[in-house]
Amino acid sequence: MSQLYSNLKFLRYADHIAALHDQRVVAPVHIRIKPMNHCNHDCWYCAYRVSNLQLGEDIDYKDTIPKAKMFEIVEDVIAMGVKAVTFSGGGEPLLYKPLPEVVKRLAEGGVRVATLTNGSNLKGRVADAFAEYGTWVRVSTDAWDDASFAKSRGIKEGEFTQLLENLSRFSARGSKCVLGVSFIVDETNCTHLYDACLLLKNAGVNHVKFSGVVVSNSGEQNNVYHARIRDVVTEQIERARTLADEKFSVINHYHDLDDRFEKAYTTCPYLMFLTVIGADCKVYTCQDKAFTVSGTLGSIAERSFRDFWFSEENRRRIFELNPSKECTHHCVSHGKNLAIADLLSIDPDHGAFV
Repeated sequence: MSQLYSNLKFLRYADHIAALHDQRVVAPVHIRIKPMNHCNHDCWYCAYRVSNLQLGEDIDYKDTIPKAKMFEIVEDVIAMGVKAVTFSGGGEPLLYKPLPEVVKRLAEGGVRVATLTNGSNLKGRVADAFAEYGTWVRVSTDAWDDASFAKSRGIKEGEFTQLLENLSRFSARGSKCVLGVSFIVDETNCTHLYDACLLLKNAGVNHVKFSGVVVSNSGEQNNVYHARIRDVVTEQIERARTLADEKFSVINHYHDLDDRFEKAYTTCPYLMFLTVIGADCKVYTCQDKAFTVSGTLGSIAERSFRDFWFSEENRRRIFELNPSKECTHHCVSHGKNLAIADLLSIDPDHGAFV
């Protein structure tokens, strides 16, 4: 089976590595677009909605990218040669009504599309669009039955059963779109990881990726939390792996979190590969700093994304960002940044001695 997750995907884009060397800006490979900030779930650990985590300090839950602006962004993305777009939150992206048209236009323009979602609206026209044009759909969950799903997300009971039905119907389409689940592990669900995987496999999911919940801006505090459950989680994940076959796999991203908080490097090279456009029509450095002042690259409310991205204003901000000072929070790109920094540090006279 080919590898879906890797910190080394950037190696395929030599032009971006060269741009980092020269401190030039080229079009990002991948953009996360957060089309709206409204969400129909209220997950207890959501970094956009809890006060003790870094994200979302400036989020306005009413913000939505206007349809005309969205299609302006889409045309810029196609013209710039961006390779992929992922729709995410903010809010729940599949509630954004123009999304089926947006997905179709991006795909017709040669851009790969994907979405992160809670799965509640993975049906109807939007499911049709991703089944036909999507590369992957990844559903975030944390539950193993209706009661646990309702408690963790502040929703009515019965929604987990509906989610499994949505997954089953999407899988039954026979689409090439990979259907994955991102399962957030915490103290309440850690003894039910196998149970959840069995249900999700039976619903036609292609893989389940386990990640530890982030409960603090401190890596040490996160590790204290997870130390209490690590042995149980390890046993459950190993048991879940017995379910693997040619159509289903378990991906273990459950690990210590402290190495994703403190940074020794003084630039963020991954900015050249992935950026974020928020529902407030602002461009952000990454998903870990979306809707924050320190993560803001600039606004595209009154200008095109293409014009802003290639501006001197944006170039300066990209190369002036200092993660050792500005990014002491959780960072999903930390491992990738370490790998890129290592590549950029190779002495050119010695690089041939492989």
